[in-house]
Amino acid sequence: MDSNERKEEILNILRSSEESVKGTELAEKLGVSRQVIVQDIAILRAGGEKIVATPQGYIMIKNGEEKLVKTIVCKHSGYDEIEDELNTIVDMGGKIIDVIVEHPLYGEIKSPLMISSRLDVVDFKKNLIETQAEPLSSLTDGVHIHSIEIEDERAFEKIVNSLKEKKYLITDR
Repeated sequence: MDSNERKEEILNILRSSEESVKGTELAEKLGVSRQVIVQDIAILRAGGEKIVATPQGYIMIKNGEEKLVKTIVCKHSGYDEIEDELNTIVDMGGKIIDVIVEHPLYGEIKSPLMISSRLDVVDFKKNLIETQAEPLSSLTDGVHIHSIEIEDERAFEKIVNSLKEKKYLITDR
């Protein structure tokens, strides 16, 4: 299989998958190293394919799948508050697309999350703890931004109100 055939197969796998696919899984299926997959994905993305790398693996954004996306600014600390914030958002029908922090030296630092269920939250928290990685918000005293995908304005208002009650939301209203 040459590189063009491999890239086409990657696209076929991602298009047909309802869930994210890990780079190691793609590498095993296609008989190449994970680094070759990373390179192929980069080339596909540069060519305009809507492939997103998440902590759970690669996903492809399919046409017509894009919903309303809003941003919120939050502040909290500790793993339990991270878990509570994320669960609050997904319980109200939101999907956490990413986390963004404004670093004084590097500017905007953004990482995809693609968290849409309590199971995703459990996995995210487990990975944080097991890797002993600091959340991005630790760089900004707990302040961070999330892009959230929701069905409609009503769902967004529920999320906002719930996060306000928990005093996680930073707002000027």
